[in-house]
Amino acid sequence: MTLSRHPRSSPDTPAARAGAITPTLVALGTRYDAVPVFPVESMKALAAADLHRTFAPPESGGDAFDDGVSRHQCLLNVLRIIGRADLSVGRLYEGHVNALALFGWYGSAAQKADLGHSLAQGAFYGVWATEPQPGVQLHDGNEGSALAGAKSFATGAGGLAYAVITAQPEQGERRLVVVRADDPNRADLSQWRVRGMRATGSGFYDLTGMILDPSHLLGLPGDYDREPRFTTGAWRFTAVQLGGIEALLTETRLAMSDAARADPLQRAKFADAVAATRTAYLWVRECSVRAACNDGDGPAFARMTRGIVERAGLDVMELTARIAGTRSAMDGQRIDKIIRDLSLYLRQGGPDYARDQAALSWLDHDAWGAEDALW
Repeated sequence: MTLSRHPRSSPDTPAARAGAITPTLVALGTRYDAVPVFPVESMKALAAADLHRTFAPPESGGDAFDDGVSRHQCLLNVLRIIGRADLSVGRLYEGHVNALALFGWYGSAAQKADLGHSLAQGAFYGVWATEPQPGVQLHDGNEGSALAGAKSFATGAGGLAYAVITAQPEQGERRLVVVRADDPNRADLSQWRVRGMRATGSGFYDLTGMILDPSHLLGLPGDYDREPRFTTGAWRFTAVQLGGIEALLTETRLAMSDAARADPLQRAKFADAVAATRTAYLWVRECSVRAACNDGDGPAFARMTRGIVERAGLDVMELTARIAGTRSAMDGQRIDKIIRDLSLYLRQGGPDYARDQAALSWLDHDAWGAEDALW
């Protein structure tokens, strides 16, 4: 999607601006959950707060941070806040900032300038890598390069302005390609019939016949899969998930009656929910720092963090259901929406494999770091 740019308004820190639009995102999220279409007005709210440009390369109009750690600390808080408001919008925003990072790492000066022009018009981007076999192919022809194939689970298909996709050339490693993502004739959302995360519109997007020129190719072959960035980047979606867990904890507290607060068994459940939520926060925060530093053990840390956040989400959902009772499953209740969204969003691919690979790293050495190693 492309929107007119709105002037930045006060308050003037990214986290404060995200917090200021939270009530709007919450209200709109309820509407888009009931009638699942691309959340245009929610994205307009993000653009009005200038959050669509904050984490772009400075050459593209993004904020200049002191270092990678300060950038990631700010991004962590913004992702959490947006995730608390609406997990569907949080997922879309996380894909957008992922695309901005790819431009920052691998984009040419001209591509960063083009990105800046698009962002000035309020454009939002996504990153699409999942695909049905045989995958998206990049073919060279007399009229230039062309794509063949489709992406699946393409978040924001038909609604976003652009997407950074992966494509397999005839020779060598897969490449990153920037494509238009707003053609409704290429988008197929008919299979996106889900209980949660409805507004993400994560469907199929057919890329067959799309003609490219060299400016559409981002970086070099294999750039997308380079470690530790590729795997450690999972910290971003865990930050959004964490925001959803934090929102659920907050709503659970509000739902507790005086009788529930006077009941030591209910208080014990609430305490467990607080502990699970804050444990997840500490791991996500630490993982964001590892990603900022390109820590060689960042992939192991991200894989462990994924499982810890998933476990926290599952535990808090169960504890909320036990504390709030029937109210946790009533249509129209915010608790119900958060639980439905989290139930789907936590279903990231290969959780057992990710945890197993993390365990292998910790068996070899304490991946927490040499400055505080246990073995």
